[in-house]
Amino acid sequence: MTFAYRDLGPQSGVPVVFLTHLAAVLDNWDPLVVDGIAARRRVITFDNRGVGASTGSTPRTIEAMAKDAVTFIRALGFEHVDLHGFSMGGMIAQVIAQTEPDLVRKLILTGTGPVGGEGIKDVTRLSHLDTVRGLITFQDPKQFLFFTRTTNGRRAGREFLARLKERTQDRDKAISLSAYGAQLKAIHRWGLEQPQDVSVIHHPVLVANGESDRMVPSKNSVDLVRRLPNGELVIYPDAGHGGIFQFHRQFVETALEFLERQ
Repeated sequence: MTFAYRDLGPQSGVPVVFLTHLAAVLDNWDPLVVDGIAARRRVITFDNRGVGASTGSTPRTIEAMAKDAVTFIRALGFEHVDLHGFSMGGMIAQVIAQTEPDLVRKLILTGTGPVGGEGIKDVTRLSHLDTVRGLITFQDPKQFLFFTRTTNGRRAGREFLARLKERTQDRDKAISLSAYGAQLKAIHRWGLEQPQDVSVIHHPVLVANGESDRMVPSKNSVDLVRRLPNGELVIYPDAGHGGIFQFHRQFVETALEFLERQ
């Protein structure tokens, strides 16, 4: 099994490993978020098994994806990492923090929710619906899935999608339909499971989301922080699932302050 990854920023200190969202490959990370954090911290982004240029077949559970992420992190020789998990990546990050607590120093969970969280089981339906909306209106489904339909939201979506096209060389492979299907199953399962005790996660955790997240309803972010012993919450106004991309400057600033805090 080979993992495709990118390694940016200073080569010292505890690295921040980015865990990505449904259907995403390396090129789906907002360059302003990655480069913003890599300005002061080592950042590793990677494709999980069977996704993009990584080999193997994509697991159908979040737990198996977490195991693969740990395999990848250990293969790079890291003993401690910070994790930034966005959406599905935030689910994977929660599992890693519980199964490999000594590997993790701090967690940033964005646009995500706890196992059995409200509305998470509807991600499949919403994704299909907005894919159709995208096809009908000749727009990227992320414009609907990640951003609000207000003037600000629409503009932020257009700007974000333009940034994703900035890299012209060494681009990643797109996700396959079978890998996308496996990920949808894994998220659906996560949404249907019984809620678990997240108070076992004692790491410092920064939780961030937009106030109007349709994919993983924003109340899941509030619920997570309420149940985490060491959590703090940032909610962005007039923003959806992609709130950290819409408010990239503020998010990068908050994330760096959180990661560098003693």
